[in-house]
Amino acid sequence: MSLLRSTHTDRIARSHRAPLLVFAGQSNRPLAQSICDNLGVPLGNSKTEKFTNDNLIVHYEESLREGDVFIIQTFSTPVSDAIMELMLMIDAAKSASAGRVTAVIPYYSYARSDKKDSPRISIAGRLVADLLQEAGADRILMMTLHSPQVHGFFKVPVDHLSADIVLTQHFKKCVPNAHEGVVLAPDAGSIKRASHIARRLDSGLAMIDKERISDTEVRPRALIGEVEGKTVFIVDDEISTAGSLVETVNICRSMGAKDVYVAVTHGVYTGPAIERIAALDVTQVASTNTVLVPESKILAAGGKLAVLDVAPLFANAIANIHTGESVSTLFE
Repeated sequence: MSLLRSTHTDRIARSHRAPLLVFAGQSNRPLAQSICDNLGVPLGNSKTEKFTNDNLIVHYEESLREGDVFIIQTFSTPVSDAIMELMLMIDAAKSASAGRVTAVIPYYSYARSDKKDSPRISIAGRLVADLLQEAGADRILMMTLHSPQVHGFFKVPVDHLSADIVLTQHFKKCVPNAHEGVVLAPDAGSIKRASHIARRLDSGLAMIDKERISDTEVRPRALIGEVEGKTVFIVDDEISTAGSLVETVNICRSMGAKDVYVAVTHGVYTGPAIERIAALDVTQVASTNTVLVPESKILAAGGKLAVLDVAPLFANAIANIHTGESVSTLFE
C-alpha cells in the first residue's frame, strides 16, 4: 500500500495540472479518508452545519481557486440530506472559483429509479442527475450502478467503476478452490456481472429465473445451472432489506448447495436486513465500504458480515482523472 501511495503522489506532483483537492460530505468520511490515504493527499477542510430550521450550510476552510476538486459523498441514510449537502458543496466550490468539480458518489441510490414502471411517478434517477449538473458538477465518478442506463441521464462525463476485482479476490481468499464453485446471478439483470466474476474465477455459472407477480413483487421460479454439492457465490449490486437474498439462498439450499457465500457492492442493510442475515444459512455476506456499515450491525449479524475495501480503486480512478489518464484501463 505504501508503494501505491508513493506512486500516486509522484504522478500527481509531476502532472503540472491544477492542484488536486479532495473533500467529503458527512455520509462516509472513513471511506473518504482512506481514499486520501491511498492518494497521499490530505482530506480537505470543510464544515457542514444545520440550522434550527433544518437548513444546511457548507463552508470550505481553505482556498479552492483553480483547483481540481473532488467531493466524496455516498447516498446513504439520510439520503435527502446527503444529496442536498453534495449539491451545496458543488455550488460552493464553483462559487469559490474551483477549476473543475468532480462529484464522487460511491453509491448512487436513485439508480433504481431509472424508468417509469407505474403511472404518475417521477424518474428520480434522472431528476437527481439534473440537479447535480445544475449545481455545477463537471464530472461524475460512481461505482456499480443498479441500472447502467443511468449514464444516459448525465450530460457531463461519467466514470463508472466496478467492484468485480475486489469481489473476485475476496472469493479466492475465502475458498482456495473457488474455481470448482459456481457463481450465481440472483436474477437476469445480474447475469452479466456474474459472468464476469465467473470468468475471473474460472468457475461455473448459474442463474435464478424470476417471475413478476405484481408491480412491486417478484418470486423465484427456477434455478438454471448446477449447484448440487458445490460452493455457491451469490453476487449482486446491493442488499437492502435482504428479502430477495433470503429467497435466493433458500432455493440454493433446496437444490443441494454445499456452502453459500454472498458478495455485493453496496451493503445498505435497511429494515429487517441484519436480522434476516443473522438467521440465514450462509457462510458469509460481504459488501464493500461504499456505504458505511456500523460496527453495531456487524456484531448483530453474528459474525456473518464482512466489509471489503474499495478505497484503492477510487484512489486510482481519481489519480487517473486528475492526470488525464484512462480510467477504463484500471479494469482490463
